[in-house]
Amino acid sequence: MKAQLTQKLLASARNRKEIRSLFSRWKKQRPKDLDERFHAAHEEAFEQIDCLDCANCCKTTSPIFKERDIVRLAKHLKFRVSDFSKQYLRRDDDGDWVLQTAPCPFLDSTSNRCSVYSERPQACREFPHTNRKNMGGILGITEQNAHLCPAVATMVESILQEVTD
Repeated sequence: MKAQLTQKLLASARNRKEIRSLFSRWKKQRPKDLDERFHAAHEEAFEQIDCLDCANCCKTTSPIFKERDIVRLAKHLKFRVSDFSKQYLRRDDDGDWVLQTAPCPFLDSTSNRCSVYSERPQACREFPHTNRKNMGGILGITEQNAHLCPAVATMVESILQEVTD
């Protein structure tokens, strides 16, 4: 299964120009059914793909930690907020709180399970953000995620096929 997920990411990389072109057109003029296309592709992709087979998002990137995420995680781990922030977080170039390191320190590398799953940040709860409303507003991040997440790569590939057929 892992090889298939890697193949999805490689296919997404090969289609990078085509994806960028399509998303650029959609940013200028969004199809009325854009949300529906993504939602249908989202459901289909996650019927095939189990995040625990991959966890590439947890291995390579950091979610943005909102203040409420930091407070909740610190409490869960029995840290003071300042100590939690000092040990795990840093400010990025945009001033957002992100992890100091990758992979995520809460990821069990053998099982790909999250040790703080019940208290994970909102960004982790919502990733890959493809089942939300107003997909047109996040096409840039969705394009990036297509090269990071095999499920998003699968969704985008499916949508590209619809558009080019």
